[in-house]
Amino acid sequence: VTIKRSKIRGEESFGMICAEDEIGIGTSHEGIIVLPDDAEVGMLAKDYYNVKSDFVLEVDITPNRIDAASHYGVARDLAAYLKQSGKPFSLTKPSVDGFKTDKSEGGIDVVVENSAACPRYSGLTVRGVTVKESPDWLKNKLLVIGLRPINNIVDITNFILHETGHPMHAFDVNYIEGNTVVVRTLPRKSKFLTLDEQERELNENDLMICNTKEGMCIAGVFGGLKSGVTESTTDVFLESAYFNPTWVRKTARRHGLNTDSSFRFERGADPGNTVYVLKRAAMLIKEIAGGEIEGEIRDIYPVKINNAQVVLPFRKVNSLIGKEIPKETIKNILQSLDIETENESEEALTLSIPTYRVDVTRDVDVIEEILRIYGYNNVDFSDSLRANLSYQTPTDRKHKLQTLISEQLTASGFSEIMNNSLTRKSYYEDNTTFPGENGVKLLNPLSNDLGVMRQTLLYGGLESIAYNRNRKHYDLHFYEFGNCYFFDTDRKQEGNILSGYSEETHLGLWICGDSNPKNWAAPQTETSVFQLKAHIENILNRLGFTQNQVTFESTQSGIYASGMNIRTFNRQIGSFGIISGNILKKFDIDTDVFFAEMSWDALLKETSASEVHFSEISRFPSVSRDLALLVDKSVTFAAIEQTAKKAERKLLQELSLFDVYEGKNLPEGKKSYAVNFVLQDKEKTLNDKQIDAVMQKIQQNLEKELGALLR
Repeated sequence: VTIKRSKIRGEESFGMICAEDEIGIGTSHEGIIVLPDDAEVGMLAKDYYNVKSDFVLEVDITPNRIDAASHYGVARDLAAYLKQSGKPFSLTKPSVDGFKTDKSEGGIDVVVENSAACPRYSGLTVRGVTVKESPDWLKNKLLVIGLRPINNIVDITNFILHETGHPMHAFDVNYIEGNTVVVRTLPRKSKFLTLDEQERELNENDLMICNTKEGMCIAGVFGGLKSGVTESTTDVFLESAYFNPTWVRKTARRHGLNTDSSFRFERGADPGNTVYVLKRAAMLIKEIAGGEIEGEIRDIYPVKINNAQVVLPFRKVNSLIGKEIPKETIKNILQSLDIETENESEEALTLSIPTYRVDVTRDVDVIEEILRIYGYNNVDFSDSLRANLSYQTPTDRKHKLQTLISEQLTASGFSEIMNNSLTRKSYYEDNTTFPGENGVKLLNPLSNDLGVMRQTLLYGGLESIAYNRNRKHYDLHFYEFGNCYFFDTDRKQEGNILSGYSEETHLGLWICGDSNPKNWAAPQTETSVFQLKAHIENILNRLGFTQNQVTFESTQSGIYASGMNIRTFNRQIGSFGIISGNILKKFDIDTDVFFAEMSWDALLKETSASEVHFSEISRFPSVSRDLALLVDKSVTFAAIEQTAKKAERKLLQELSLFDVYEGKNLPEGKKSYAVNFVLQDKEKTLNDKQIDAVMQKIQQNLEKELGALLR
């Protein structure tokens, strides 16, 4: 809320009457704050309410660095850097040395039925707690990081989540039937009511935290409505576990849930941290909410997860970084990162990676860590380039032809683009041309913008066009070679997971704006679908297709306002047309975009049986003849072209449409095509008799098959 001078009912006001939540001192919005009579006039609100000021740092971390998704994680990383910089520092982890149980016996028991999904589960019982509002210091710490205080028990678990990066959950012991927590899966289609009061239908692979009768929590994802801590709770059971990231990720995606807990578990929590977190939480609860710790910590850890082992060659460190870093410096950096050296030789180190560093599994990962702490700025730019540059002419047919067409398109004024194969799920919703069910969906997308793999190059190209037009680049010619991905349930075979999936290389073309810049010698002309068609024909011609082998047919595809399919040897290999206005509107593109997409793999199959041969230019003259044909409105020029070529294969070299007329002086339902025919014999000069005979044969065929009459 911004408090500023304003007018209320015509009167100027210099203040504002606020509710608790509007100035961040509470969560209530039921009414304005009423101060007691002894409140000192002129006293600062922050002093009256004992609001502590602090600096809040917002840290962006890469998706693989889940170990830094906590206050201690950031401090630990900063400490490693400060140690190498020679700056004085002190990294202190809150001590749990004072932890002890008040009663050695009792407590809730734990049974883990699925240790693959839950490799470690730790739990602890605290009885006699008083659930109430948290103290100011705890509420302030949560408020400044954007969390709403709930009650002291829940606030402590949230505080520890952000302090250590390890999620916790607190259960009301009164709802733990049989005094036993059971980690298991439930039958398919079991119903479960979550904290948001939504009833969810469970999958047989959803790991659940249960009592002896029913589920209490979706493990690592979301709590249940019944078993949560309320003001009437007196006994709590604290959970601190390590769940299999894959299980958590799949469950969260199935139910459309993205919580602080699932965010961390699905990226990999620290299995070695569960007991420390329990002790830390229990000590805070005793301090803030009272109570007694009953029984020993239940720690179910059947197979210990050992530290990963990585061999680090010194030569590779120096090669990748581009600078020879002293061995002692390397070892000191690794030590500051809690990476232990288990064995050392002249050539390499054998390292033990801590379990919280799930992103470090290879020698190159360790080298990245060394460089990060050593400092990128401490590596000078070299005078020489240390790299192996190798270029060779593509030898396989696919890449040779791709290079050939790329060079042709670039010479024609096109720019090559490369878009992400991951794209938005929303592009394929209610899409009849590319149905969403035929797409390949990601189980763990980084964002909604990267939720599915593309079925077409179209949308990536439109994103590129929108990006360029927003930066005042309006005249655009783009092409892209890229893979598209499909899922077909009809092709799915039992026992073969990949049988329903396929991948194809496609070629996409996009043009929009003007075809040539402003010029004193030539007028500006807008791009058109016919220019795009010419580029398609040039590509097919360069690949060895003749005019007789290529046909274009009208299509009703939903992506086009008007479009045509491209066929070679009667097999569809692509389509082109004017993109639908409804699609362009989603990208804020207010001009026509002409788009073509062809299956590059299908094209290569079609061309595999044919070769391009040199043909000598005929020494004999060509002859041009025009016909004005009266045809039904349903007759396309493509049909006329096919019929004419079928009638005369040898002498008919070209035909083109130069005029279309519909209107007065024509019978209803008719139109007129003016068509130019070019005839040529490569062996002799044609005489009038031969020319007339060919034209008569073409005319008769057009009349017989299409009902075309001479005007």
